[in-house]
Amino acid sequence: MRARAGLTVELDDRGHSVIRRLRSAAPLTVMPARDRGGGPAVVRLLNSAAAPLGGDDLELTVRVGPGARLTLEGVAATLALPGQRFGPSRCTVRLELAERAAVAYLPEPTVITGRARHESRLLAELAAGAVLHCREVLVLGRAGERPGRLSSAIQVVRAGRPVLRQRLEIGDPELDASVAHLAGRRVLGTEILISDADPGPAAGGDWWSRVPLASSGWVSTALADDVITVMDCLIRARGCGT
Repeated sequence: MRARAGLTVELDDRGHSVIRRLRSAAPLTVMPARDRGGGPAVVRLLNSAAAPLGGDDLELTVRVGPGARLTLEGVAATLALPGQRFGPSRCTVRLELAERAAVAYLPEPTVITGRARHESRLLAELAAGAVLHCREVLVLGRAGERPGRLSSAIQVVRAGRPVLRQRLEIGDPELDASVAHLAGRRVLGTEILISDADPGPAAGGDWWSRVPLASSGWVSTALADDVITVMDCLIRARGCGT
């Protein structure tokens, strides 16, 4: 299955963030939420079919105009499943933020099921003054199940300069069990904030860390055996900069 979905948000004459373009393509469904009256536009992302399966190629492109704000949030966890077709499943999210635009991209966790082969890419291009807040939570297999293979890449460019390039490979049992990698834990969370605000000092605790980026913002990571603990660690890390 090949699907291309798109979303565009701009400011209207009253200075409100409004959805100018909304295009779903099964299984990628983007659904606007009720207008919050002058706040960011809120759109929910959900799968309208079992996906991604092996061989699927899914892509979502999000464009946010100057000064506009968007919250793009998930509704339910995504299951990366094996399929009958040869090759991995692929899911790409492209975020394009104009000057002073702000986006919060907060999908629900992605579960890498047994025998799945999945490639995930988040590609963000920000203009000067734009703000990006995004989160990725990966669950390595269902209960009692060894995960399949995952290749995850995050690339962020701001004002034409690389801000973050991160790549993660999961699926090698020996590597995943290494203390230098995942230490045998099943859930990995990453949270990123790119903005002009003071990122604050580096911080860390048991199996979580928060590190300022060289140019702007910070990135936090957390490892645990369950999603609730990872989310709690990411919230704790976020509060270290306030």
